[in-house]
Amino acid sequence: MRLDEPEMPALLVAHHRPGFYLRVITEGHVRAGDEIVRTRVGRHALSVADVDALLYLPGRDLERLRAAVDVPALSPGWQQSFRELLDGTANGTRPAAPPVGVEPGWPGFRRLRVTELVPETATVTSVYLAAEDGRALPAALAGQYITVRAAGAGDPAPVRSYSLSSTPGSDTYRISVKHEPHGLVSTYLNTGLRPGRTLDVAAPRGQFVLTDDAGPVLLVSAGVGATPVLAMLHQLAAAKTSRDVWWLHAARDASQHAFAAEAHQLLQSLPSAHERIFYTAPDAELPLSSPGIQGRPTLAVLADLDLPADADAYLCGPAPFMDDMRDILVALGVAPDRVHTELFGALPPINPGLTDTDRPAAHQPPGPPGTGPQVTFARTGLIVRWSGRDRSLLELADACDVPTRWSCRTGVCHTCVTPILAGDVDYAPDPLEPPGQGEVLVCCSQPDGDVVLDL
Repeated sequence: MRLDEPEMPALLVAHHRPGFYLRVITEGHVRAGDEIVRTRVGRHALSVADVDALLYLPGRDLERLRAAVDVPALSPGWQQSFRELLDGTANGTRPAAPPVGVEPGWPGFRRLRVTELVPETATVTSVYLAAEDGRALPAALAGQYITVRAAGAGDPAPVRSYSLSSTPGSDTYRISVKHEPHGLVSTYLNTGLRPGRTLDVAAPRGQFVLTDDAGPVLLVSAGVGATPVLAMLHQLAAAKTSRDVWWLHAARDASQHAFAAEAHQLLQSLPSAHERIFYTAPDAELPLSSPGIQGRPTLAVLADLDLPADADAYLCGPAPFMDDMRDILVALGVAPDRVHTELFGALPPINPGLTDTDRPAAHQPPGPPGTGPQVTFARTGLIVRWSGRDRSLLELADACDVPTRWSCRTGVCHTCVTPILAGDVDYAPDPLEPPGQGEVLVCCSQPDGDVVLDL
């Protein structure tokens, strides 16, 4: 067998269920004793052992992580794993714990009162939430999200997560929700909710937060994906930052352009701000107050803007938009580890070694319904009864086709670490190291009563 090695050997060992599997690039017959000949070494000269160590062993080298991200021969699962490590690694050992101040402000869910409902467009409504006793809510960081359990939207009460669009440090929280015609929660929040009612809310969390440095910032969004980066813009304006700030937003037309005036006013208050609005509808009239561009933000269009390559970029919007924008920004010279993303709904899976990433929509597991504790996958919007047929919460998620994040599946690597919004778990086997507060390792845990997972 001959291996053309553009960067990695063509046969890649990956952990999945117990045992080892090979990713086959070119099919053929291989027998014990066959000769394997290396024909070429890629520019980063990373071996299988190097890449395996980056994922599983402590003492990760950030430069090698950056090199691994630039290996096109790696499967999408491995590439996503290394991007996540770069995004979340503070000390080069494993995904970092949430930064100081990011820890949840309260355990589980608490009731918050709806104080105001404000239509932003015909399909987007902002919901303002305050503590029932009138006290200030714990401060959230710009870019974080809250999880809402809406009892009025169904039984059992469905759970959804929404980015905060409000000014960090304000006394109330604001979420801005797009009405999806077949969405139980979005329909209830846009049409059935009234001021004075309450919602069960889990505390702000998430690591899609603004870095604290003096470099340029790119805030890039599409549609209602503007919500977390709008909170970042509020933070920058409140600090009267002198950082170079770029606001790039895509909407179909003016009627679907939420927060247009609010964002423009904030940008006007900054000394080094740049605003570009993209209207994608062919017949859309461009905005008069903001620099407008007809069409989508393509590589050719953004290249003409002379964006700063040393910027930190924050992207939020539909998954295809963020995939395209990540590729474009990297092509324009922005370092991959400086491109931060936040997704609506379920996070992308991290399944190292797997090349087939297509999966059906999440669903109830096969077989008779369980009668055990209620397991809620908050981002996916699925509620399942535990049956005990699966050995772990990860196996249950796999059975439901919930996008999962794993590597070792034995409590060693912490790739599967997941925020737990409510409830508690038992471990079997015990993990090598326990996860942080408010987190669980789904690969080796079982529910101890009802649980809500951020999956």
